[in-house]
Amino acid sequence: MEIFLMQHGPSLPPEEDPQEGLSREGEKAVTATAVALARMGLRPGLMVASPKARARQSAEIVARVLNYDLEDILISDDVKAMSEPGDTLQFLAAHQQRAPLMVVGHLPNLAKVAGGLLSSRRQATVDFKRGGICAIEVEELPRGQGKLLWYLPPAVTTLMGA
Repeated sequence: MEIFLMQHGPSLPPEEDPQEGLSREGEKAVTATAVALARMGLRPGLMVASPKARARQSAEIVARVLNYDLEDILISDDVKAMSEPGDTLQFLAAHQQRAPLMVVGHLPNLAKVAGGLLSSRRQATVDFKRGGICAIEVEELPRGQGKLLWYLPPAVTTLMGA
């Protein structure tokens, strides 16, 4: 099964927006990533987002471009920045029948979840950039020993979307 992990796009500073929603740069980065995913033919079975504004907005942009119903985006505290990666993996395991799964979230959780999917000792890391996405293939959740299929930072998705 494939799991896609995406970090939200760049956000506004809290003094400008207390909710820290996406900045214009963030909207552009996420849109470029979404267009690249559409060109790759990616279609999530389930999209999950953190309740934070920047993650929800990022998920909504991706959903619109991929023709994924906005009402089907599952908002979950299990993918927030400080969520325990084990809890996130258990949450994903409970939804694996809807794979491929896409998570739009935050650091450090995304990096720890990627590490947990790739290595049972969580020694593997993915250097997420805001608006970047990776694909990991696993046989079953929540165990490690997955395989990193690809990672696309925003600089690459911008070129792919052009």
